[in-house]
Amino acid sequence: MSRFLLACTLLTASAAAAPPPRILIAYHSRTGNTEKMAAAVREGAASVPGVEIVLRKVADVTSDDIVKADGIVLGTPVEWGNLSAEAKAFLDRVGAALAKAGATYGEGRTAAVFCTAGSPSNGQEMARLSAIAAFLAMRFVIVGGVNQEGFGSLGPQAVTAGKPPGVNDSDRADARRFGERFARITRQLRTPATP
Repeated sequence: MSRFLLACTLLTASAAAAPPPRILIAYHSRTGNTEKMAAAVREGAASVPGVEIVLRKVADVTSDDIVKADGIVLGTPVEWGNLSAEAKAFLDRVGAALAKAGATYGEGRTAAVFCTAGSPSNGQEMARLSAIAAFLAMRFVIVGGVNQEGFGSLGPQAVTAGKPPGVNDSDRADARRFGERFARITRQLRTPATP
């Protein structure tokens, strides 16, 4: 067998044996609205073949979940113009788990943020930027959203104090579109290229 053919066979075998990229969707929800958005993000991500999706409340995420994740999506309610204390504590745990594992933090991994807020001016951008800054400091590649007009965004959001209150169909559609995009980009970054 020629060296070239052997090398191609080994590369193909190792690519086939590689586990699917794993995406962790972690969220904190007080009223159930952020949980609804998380479910929609998961639905969109699950539409991408060849990825594994883990959906958990931030309190239920283990260090093993964090270390095994190729991509992390964080969902948070906006509280006083920032992410919730529980979401912030989760970000601290991400850094600690990756440091303890000897990993190069988020190097080569993706991250993103979505949020819910009671009114349009509650600080959604500030909350997402705060979490994005933490992920950037941990060397993650940030994946943003694309709104229905085709413009880039910091990620999906829902204003929940409208009439009727809660997460609406448009919010869920945006979250699904975002989940699909996040999963597709994570898969592209984490799946070994074949020769």
